Amino acid sequence: MQRSTNRVDTGTGHVVVIGGGIAGLAAAHRLLATGLRVTLLEATGRLGGKLMTGDIAGTQVDLGAESMLARRPEAVDLARAVGLGDRLQPPATATAAVWTRGELRPMPKGHVMGVPGDPAALGGVLSPEGLARIAQERDLTPTAVGDDVAVGAYVADRLGREVVDRLVEPLLGGVYAGDAYRLSMRAAVPQLFEVAREGGSLLDGVQRIQQQAAARRQTGPVFQGIDGGIGILPEAVADAVRARGGEILTATPVLGLTRTADGWDIRTDTRVITADGIVLATPAWSASTLLAAESPAASVELAGVEYASMALVTLAFRRSDVAATGALGGRSGFLVPPVDGRTIKASTFSTHKWQWVADAAPDLFVLRTSVGRYGEEDHLHREDTELVDVSLRDLAEATGLAAKPVDTEVTRWIGGLPQYPVGHLTRVARIRDEVAKLPALRVCGAVYDGVGIPACIASAHRAADEIAADLAGEIIATPTLVQGTRSEAGQ
Repeated sequence: MQRSTNRVDTGTGHVVVIGGGIAGLAAAHRLLATGLRVTLLEATGRLGGKLMTGDIAGTQVDLGAESMLARRPEAVDLARAVGLGDRLQPPATATAAVWTRGELRPMPKGHVMGVPGDPAALGGVLSPEGLARIAQERDLTPTAVGDDVAVGAYVADRLGREVVDRLVEPLLGGVYAGDAYRLSMRAAVPQLFEVAREGGSLLDGVQRIQQQAAARRQTGPVFQGIDGGIGILPEAVADAVRARGGEILTATPVLGLTRTADGWDIRTDTRVITADGIVLATPAWSASTLLAAESPAASVELAGVEYASMALVTLAFRRSDVAATGALGGRSGFLVPPVDGRTIKASTFSTHKWQWVADAAPDLFVLRTSVGRYGEEDHLHREDTELVDVSLRDLAEATGLAAKPVDTEVTRWIGGLPQYPVGHLTRVARIRDEVAKLPALRVCGAVYDGVGIPACIASAHRAADEIAADLAGEIIATPTLVQGTRSEAGQ
């Protein structure tokens, strides 16, 4: 089989990773560890996707994701592998609140994503009527869930709408910016889905989950940040990729993919790059466009994935102006149930939550609000000044904060979070089944296995490992070498 004339023999297989978010970077890092040659292509001028730092009043802060789940190992392990282990830092406080029914109320303990094991834990957040409704749950007949069910619909059926509207919705909204009444329980809260499939009492099932967690005696922080911001992780991974010989090209949009006799042609706006394998680490709409010719069925499935948009409003105040605001207390921030009709959906008190922020700006108090959920994109069309003003109004009503900020920054994440409606995992399985029919091409990212940083990295590792296995299989399958064949390059 004749090699394409513009393919360069390098002594190893060549994989192109398309997409320079944390999933694409993690895939490139993993592939290089297997001895493959890697080129990463990013359409924009920067790496990191939704992980990004920026400047507020002269202080570097996160303007995207600010923490990563530490109970899963992938993100923490990657940070350590690229030299950031000594900069890992847990939150200084995890004491949060819910702004509901006109007051900031302590975040209840003893729940699984807002679903309680003991109704007493929700006192104050729910009305007496809401608590009484939960207490009836053990007398209800089991609720059938089938292959999947919406979190909100199931929990409302078992415990009443109030627990969904005032607790489950804001907690899930903080992760997915979605609607609990259409969000897949199987995809978003698999522990609860397994309990639901068993039938019986949901309250008892949540207590079993909590007992199992206690029996595992998990220690250490639930979340970790990084001194300097989570947004420094992508560049650290990129540096490690370059140090291992990987090539990273930014401002290089991919316009098309074509199968060839011995691999792939990747068409950019300036040239055609040949490859033996591809990892597609882009949002669903981009992956859909790129796969339209080679895998129409996968393309159609990807085109059906919906996204939520949101904005982060970062505000810096003089600390002396904030000191008298007792409602800020030592909290890390608060969540806001959509049912209460506020504009902001959450606020994080960064100076309280992250010691590195407090140390970097001892004279400032930095906080941020988030605006926008699935189906509520109208807010995002407001001017920056309007988003700042509405954030300040909601903050004043929630906490009594009357100070004026010394600096502000509005960051819009348009199409930032893929939605996981009922049946999402079945859609993902169909996408992967179709993509697997293509030689040495895999997909990864927030669309598939979770929107959190560890889940994105795990998705990247899966894709990279499968590509490496595919290419290794080709080497084994073609042991007899002649000049110009794929196996000559160690592919």
